Amino acid sequence: MDDNRRQVMGLLGLPMDRLTLQEATDRVRQAVRQKQRLFLSTPNLNFLMGCQTDLAFRLSVIDSDLSTADGMPLIWMSRWLGAPLPERVTGSNIFEKLENDALAPGEMPLRVYFFGGPDGAAEQAAENLTKNTKNMVCVGHASPGFGSVDTLSAPHFIDHINASQADILVVAMGAVKGQAWLQKNRATIVVPVISHLGAVINFAAGTVLRAPLWVQRTGLEWLWRIKEEPALWRRYGQDALAFVRLFAKQLLPYMVWTWMRRWQPAQQMARLWVESADERDHMVRLDGAWRASDVERCHAGFDQIKNGQGAVTVNLTNVTDMGPELAGELLDLCRCLRAQQRSLSLLAGDGMAKRLLHWHGLTFLLTMQGEQR
Repeated sequence: MDDNRRQVMGLLGLPMDRLTLQEATDRVRQAVRQKQRLFLSTPNLNFLMGCQTDLAFRLSVIDSDLSTADGMPLIWMSRWLGAPLPERVTGSNIFEKLENDALAPGEMPLRVYFFGGPDGAAEQAAENLTKNTKNMVCVGHASPGFGSVDTLSAPHFIDHINASQADILVVAMGAVKGQAWLQKNRATIVVPVISHLGAVINFAAGTVLRAPLWVQRTGLEWLWRIKEEPALWRRYGQDALAFVRLFAKQLLPYMVWTWMRRWQPAQQMARLWVESADERDHMVRLDGAWRASDVERCHAGFDQIKNGQGAVTVNLTNVTDMGPELAGELLDLCRCLRAQQRSLSLLAGDGMAKRLLHWHGLTFLLTMQGEQR
């Protein structure tokens, strides 16, 4: 996809594309039509909490070509941070919209491969999908069990997926394992669109009923899911407690600080310099207060870096303000450099810049210094 068209905000260390359900669905259809690779992640609160302590899990979301907010708590957080996401865009809603929207003239039904889920669920989902919709057809499925990522990455699994000539690969094996499996195998899978879509296979199989629309819109789908799958109560409870701690340590201090700055004197204007240490390596320096209106200039400067070569160092030491928009630009820069096997290092000093990185969940960028894919 065209990286320049992405509008990404940073939400506690995860990138979130600022788009609607229709726009996300259009991106998927475009990737299928043009045979472009699209790694779709749909983070929810469970993702957000898990990524705080699991760097590989976090990087799997950062490395995604498209990352949409699957949970209402993420939508609420984006509003609290002053950078509201347009709407909740769940993996299930993307799949249902692809399934139900009328095909364009001459467009062939989307070919889907189901991989994972409880024993027998993928087979039932395949049967239901092919029987009940004209817009999709299941061209393959596998229920490989609950082995390790390496075991489930055996060549015969990948060969079967590739031979199906699917347009979309739907994986369901638990968020952490599913994202790790996609990261490990994305280079050898030829399916254009790949994603871990959680409960989609169960919904398609009919083994789990999805919440009514009014429940989804009120943010209470988690209660419905507990009704359908009682074992989920423990995960939801743990996530809720972890979120309260995260809110107290990062979100609330940033919100209070932003509110108090209304009465402070005007801050230094945002500035950016791009320097080359030699013919390959680059140093980017950001100074001043970076707000939403300044991000276009940052985007243009980072584009220059993305199209270059060598290692990149971003010096944020003199940054006095940073919103979710700049946090998103830093995460997207990380994604692009990792895809090119180029290293990224951040400098923040011990002042305001380091505090801002902490509040936005980006301190991991200081400690991973130069880590690549």
